[in-house]
Amino acid sequence: MNDLKFKHSIPVQLRFNDADSLGHINNTVYFSFYDLGKGEYFKAVKGDFSPQEVDIVIVHAEVDFLAPVFLSDEIEVQTTISEIGNKSFTLYQQIFDTKTKTVKCVCKTVMVGFDQKTQTSKPISDEWRQAISAFEGKKM
Repeated sequence: MNDLKFKHSIPVQLRFNDADSLGHINNTVYFSFYDLGKGEYFKAVKGDFSPQEVDIVIVHAEVDFLAPVFLSDEIEVQTTISEIGNKSFTLYQQIFDTKTKTVKCVCKTVMVGFDQKTQTSKPISDEWRQAISAFEGKKM
């Protein structure tokens, strides 16, 4: 993921209850950080939209924890989409320490177009594809 360009980032406020008994941020909390980054990325790409308009779902997520995050760290979630297929796209995110300039954690998420009425997969809409291409500055 180091060769990817991240055009979207959002700072994350760390809370006392995010930390575990070892003093670092609990691994289960990272997914809430990634969800925050994902939601803000989609707003940046497509503008405000209602939950009823969302026609994509997560089908796979994998995370690699590279270094612990502590309450005193200043982090942000960086997000990009590297590729779009017919029915899916791959979203890459990372937790980045803005003070030390180090990547603490990386996440790869595969999202699929989804028809809420039929509960089946569907192609990624041209509207999403065009919005992502415009935001990322490359044809997707």
